[in-house]
Amino acid sequence: MPKTSQLHPRQEPLPPASPSPGPNSLGALFWAFTGLALQGFGGVVAIAQRELVDRKRWLTQAQFVEDWAVAQVLPGPNVVNLSLMIGDRYFGVRGGMVALAGMLSFPLVIVLILAALFSGVSDSPVVQGALRGMGAVAAGMIVATGLRLLSALKDNVLGTTISWALAAATFVAIALLKLPLIWVLLGLGGLAALWAYHQLGRLGKGAP
Repeated sequence: MPKTSQLHPRQEPLPPASPSPGPNSLGALFWAFTGLALQGFGGVVAIAQRELVDRKRWLTQAQFVEDWAVAQVLPGPNVVNLSLMIGDRYFGVRGGMVALAGMLSFPLVIVLILAALFSGVSDSPVVQGALRGMGAVAAGMIVATGLRLLSALKDNVLGTTISWALAAATFVAIALLKLPLIWVLLGLGGLAALWAYHQLGRLGKGAP
């Protein structure tokens, strides 16, 4: 009898863990962004990445980087832009408005109270020194979050080398040359967009 070969199905790698479906109600969306805002002393980006990606898993790391990049480029506060984008993604315009309300309502009340209290002690050297110290902590939080997001660059369509080159050029342009942000966005951001468009075109044609 002829030998029959037994075919074994090829083991496919397990897909990466996908984010959860997202907030199940407008109330959950509102309180989630309220919690982000109340924790975000010195900036919300570090808290937003931890809460939305690591804890709630509403976004993957790559999705968060993409949304944050768009929020940075658009006019206005980046955290406000991010809240509008995420709220709109899950509940449309209503979600955007609810997420924005969660981001601004309680912090607005707190800021008004602190502003009234701060007006009487703003000239105190102790208070000014404390503010400088908090500024250093805020800068450290932003740098730490940026380092955590670097892992998403390996899947970026630009390629790791180009991504690092653009990051270095942006640092030189803003920190050392002190160029206006709008020109850095138009110049380096425009070049990055054109290169990404070129790379996506190559992928669409099946180019190696």
